[in-house]
Amino acid sequence: MKKPLCFTLGSLAFSLGFVGIFLPLLPTTPFMILAAGCFAKSSPRFHQALINNRWIGADLQRWEREGTMSRATKKRATWVILATFSLSIVVLYDRHWLQLMLLALAVVLLFFLWRVPENKPSVNSLSNRD
Repeated sequence: MKKPLCFTLGSLAFSLGFVGIFLPLLPTTPFMILAAGCFAKSSPRFHQALINNRWIGADLQRWEREGTMSRATKKRATWVILATFSLSIVVLYDRHWLQLMLLALAVVLLFFLWRVPENKPSVNSLSNRD
């Protein structure tokens, strides 16, 4: 029962992540990370296809290995967020409350994006906190 549920959830997450490439309200990266995690437990073939993908594979491998994101990836994601949300805000001309909502959502997304660590904390830095 666990494998089919993980596969279904992985497929749904992948689909939402793919749609998120084109729609600014659906964040692609978290859905792809979720899809990779679900496929790791349910379908080695789909998991390998995701982590070996030429566009997102390296980022997913890094996330699985270290739980980090490169600064270059954060910068690309920031530009995509800014571009897609700006376009959406312009399209919603004269609907100020929707524009404000989109602006607030973009700020929240960027806040959480830039909170993701860029480097795995070393053992020495953890022990020096005392």
